[in-house]
Amino acid sequence: MILFRHTTPTLLFTILFAVFGAQAALKSDNFVLLDHNGSAQELYYQGDASAIVLISQISDCEAVEASIPDYRQLKSDYADKNIRFFMINSIDSRATIAAKAAEWGLDIPVLHDDVQIIGQSLQITASNEVLVIDPKNWQIVYRGAVKSDALRVTMDTLIEGDTAAYQQTAHNGCAVSYNENDVASYAEEIAPILEQNCMACHIEGGIAPWAMSEYRMVLGFAPMMREVIRVKRMPPWHADPEIGHWKNSAAMSNEDTKTLVNWLEAGAPRGEGPDPLLNPRPIKEQWPLGEPDLILTVPSFDVPATGVVEYQFPVVDNPLDRDVWVEAATVLPGNTKVVHHVLMGSAEQKPKQDDREGVFQNYIMGYAPGNESAHMPEGTGVFVPVGGVYQLQLHYTPIGIAATDETKVGLYFADEAPDNFLRQQVVLNPRIKIPPNTEAHEESAYFEFWGDATIHSLVPHSHYRGKSSTFELQYPDGTLETVLSVPNYDFNWQRTYSFVEPKKVPKGTRIIHKTVYDNSTKNPANPAPDEEVTWGLQSHEEMLYGSVSYSWDAETSAVPIHSNQTSDVAQFIGFMDKDMSGKAEKEELPKRMQENLPWYKWIFVDQNFDGGLDVAEMEALFDR
Repeated sequence: MILFRHTTPTLLFTILFAVFGAQAALKSDNFVLLDHNGSAQELYYQGDASAIVLISQISDCEAVEASIPDYRQLKSDYADKNIRFFMINSIDSRATIAAKAAEWGLDIPVLHDDVQIIGQSLQITASNEVLVIDPKNWQIVYRGAVKSDALRVTMDTLIEGDTAAYQQTAHNGCAVSYNENDVASYAEEIAPILEQNCMACHIEGGIAPWAMSEYRMVLGFAPMMREVIRVKRMPPWHADPEIGHWKNSAAMSNEDTKTLVNWLEAGAPRGEGPDPLLNPRPIKEQWPLGEPDLILTVPSFDVPATGVVEYQFPVVDNPLDRDVWVEAATVLPGNTKVVHHVLMGSAEQKPKQDDREGVFQNYIMGYAPGNESAHMPEGTGVFVPVGGVYQLQLHYTPIGIAATDETKVGLYFADEAPDNFLRQQVVLNPRIKIPPNTEAHEESAYFEFWGDATIHSLVPHSHYRGKSSTFELQYPDGTLETVLSVPNYDFNWQRTYSFVEPKKVPKGTRIIHKTVYDNSTKNPANPAPDEEVTWGLQSHEEMLYGSVSYSWDAETSAVPIHSNQTSDVAQFIGFMDKDMSGKAEKEELPKRMQENLPWYKWIFVDQNFDGGLDVAEMEALFDR
């Protein structure tokens, strides 16, 4: 009592925090949010920082706008101290956030907490609040105003590698309100959300590692469920929700996400009512699209327990005595644990032993977990003439025990010829070189449509180091449109993104595919961060590979116009043309080609004398 009688209010405040401050500290669990530029930002990825500064923001809050110079000054003062700065907005749309960031000249990523589960878990109740997170233990060690000696003392302490005591100061800002709901009923709300969003995989015999067979199973995995939702690993749908509209989206709605996470954070209460997950379920059909018109059995393959298995390229004879149009297909792996992916197509003749690309000449579909069946877009199909063979590419992954796979393929045929052919093109770059110990290295390539076309679907593909991917359309007038962004790429899920409204593109449009790779130690899947990584089929190698399904507008099933050679040449130029000038300049060509084209030959090949080879000139060269 004597101490308190002679203590100033400020000193008393300090003493109380010294005694009780640790109780007010809060640990921040991991999360992934997209920022105002559409890039994925993961909290725990910043674990090598000295400190993480997170600032709550509302775009129309005067207090935030007034504090922008203070935030800018703070960031400048600590520019070389390994501090990571972010803002977080749980109120506004991303478009509003991006517009305000441009108006204010922000150089800080603004995280879009569109579901509101992250801001709420961080106990952010007002904008203009600064949180400092210690990456050594992920504790929030400061909460309060930007203009505060306590803030700088906390940051300086963390920079020195010491543990900072929790401090809190008053700040001014605008209230952050969350759409509060009562904890949902398991029987009436949660179980239906799980059935709709999770149980295509989380069932007995499904591809998920555990089945949501009853409430007790869900309760046991509740902490894991909360984690994988917060880091956007589940549900496995990784397209930026603000770019494009897709058929068969596996994304969970914001409303369902918040309802489910709030229930999990409340302890996953059982509540009253029956357990809907115990209801008998229909036996899963072997063929989800119904009995196929033709079933192909791929020769069985023994997968060893360990090691690297070379890609397999089995061939199955076409048993039919007639031409067919494939309108749908399903791949059924014999052992889903070892089959990473399957690609299949047809050929009129059995390929040579070393022909690994034949599957793409008349491509039908590709399988990966979550992509078991394919419907050809309405009015299109894949024509398979009588005779010939079906070709496949299978990627097997050892799982620690020896296993045998016997994959089957079911094909469904149209009753009559469709209006058009479905064509497939891969935008690739086999010349990629990803430097060692690099967090974000970008590679790109393009394909230029040599006629008016309609794009139906896109598939981005890379391996363990793939971090994000985009597809952009560059129209003949030079304008750019991003049509697909996958900011949080996951190698375990190879999704096909099919447009609800197919994209019409005029002749001369380029589709540009870009992938960013994380070849650093911060990538937990990276097998060798100290190595330069180049193109290769195996998962420890890498690919820039973007699959595009499309149809030519001038083509019909009765009058084909497609040329595999022209498409191959356009693909070749698309990865040779580093400066994207529309032509492959001599210094961009492979060394062997340069040596075979001395100046006195080059002047005859470069027919328009513009210093490079376009598609027509390259085709003429290959025809020589």
